[in-house]
Formats: sequence, structure tokens, C-alpha cells
Amino acid sequence: MAHPPAAGPIAFLSDLHGNLTALNVVLAELERLDVKRIYAAGDLLLGGDEPLEVWQRLQALGVTCTRGPSDTALASVDPQSLVPIDDEQRRQARAFADTRAAVGDLVAERLRRLPEQHRIPLIDGREILMVHGSPADSGSELSHDLSDEEILRLLNDDPADIIVCGSTHVPFQRAVDEYHIVNVGSVGAAPEGQIAHYTVITPKMSGADVLQDWVSYEEQPEAS
Repeated sequence: MAHPPAAGPIAFLSDLHGNLTALNVVLAELERLDVKRIYAAGDLLLGGDEPLEVWQRLQALGVTCTRGPSDTALASVDPQSLVPIDDEQRRQARAFADTRAAVGDLVAERLRRLPEQHRIPLIDGREILMVHGSPADSGSELSHDLSDEEILRLLNDDPADIIVCGSTHVPFQRAVDEYHIVNVGSVGAAPEGQIAHYTVITPKMSGADVLQDWVSYEEQPEAS
């Protein structure tokens, strides 16, 4: 069932990458801020040690998710088909196989069924579009170093007013023509290490307030 136009604060996360510790600290912060509607813009499970637990946490909270490239890969690529040619690729292939085994067929199918885009109407008549990469291509990033012309090509004349995305792991905001671009960074794989980004958008009749922040966390020690 579609939500009514958003009138209260909405949280946006992205690039959780199977990091349950990082997700939990963000969720605790959102609870402190009394934010109840949560959205996640893809790349949810691959990369961390607790992919199934991350999925279960998202589902238990009713988080609305879109699909990123790593989610698509988990849903469609047979780990046995990977042919690594060096040590780094072998490490990545093992991690992929371990994640795929951990989540199982049912979660993989649910990942496959996730949309690549999700639209959220706001009380002032405007609209948010959540994607992983860009409206033109979920695998093409809206990064902070692109020119206005490059960004407009990736926006692909989308009718939304606010574009919420992830993929780059680097949060930023930028106005380009009539668009407001909000990259929400990464919960589970921030380049700074051991911090988790989140964004809260609060709709108003005269626009929307955008809060971008982060919380720190300590990585859990590996089991011996």
C-alpha cells in the first residue's frame, strides 16, 4: 500500500554492505530523533559479516529498500561462475560466495524483486526519488565532482524535485537547475572508517529541511 504524502521526518540510508553494527548505531540515533519512516537506497548486504542479520533487521522495521548493483549480483550471479585471476579477486569471490550462502535463495529472490527506484510524495506537492546510482542508470553514480552538465544527463529529465542516492559512499548536497541532489553516503562502508552516515529529510509546506550527519561505532572483533 502506498504511503500518504510525507509530513514528518524521513530517514535515508544507503550502502549498508552487511554491516550490522553500523546499522544498529544509526537506528539507535534515528530512534533518539523520533524518526519512524526509514528508506534504504541499495547495496544492502554484500561486504560485511552479517548480511542475513542486516536483512532481517530491515524487514523487522519495515524499511523500504531499493536495489543496488551488489544486490542484483547476489540475486542473479552463481558464485560458482566466478573465475578470479589474482589474490584480490579470489578474496572477493570468497566473500561473495559466503554472503550468498548466508542469505540463501529466499532472500536472494526478494533482493531480485526490489525496485531500482522509489518515489515519495511530499506534503507540499513535491516528490522525492530514491535511487542507488542515478535516475538514468542505477549503476552510474551522482558524485560530488561531476559538472552540472554531467549531473543533468544522469538525472535524465526525471520529474522528481529531490533525488536521494548513494553508491559513492560520500555524502553531499547540491542544487542543479530545479533539482536538489542528496547523496546520503554509506552506513556500512564509509571511507573514513568506523562511522555511519545517515540523512533525515523533514518536509514542510515551504520546502524541506535536510540533515546529514554521522555516528561512530566500533567494529566487532573477529571470532577466534
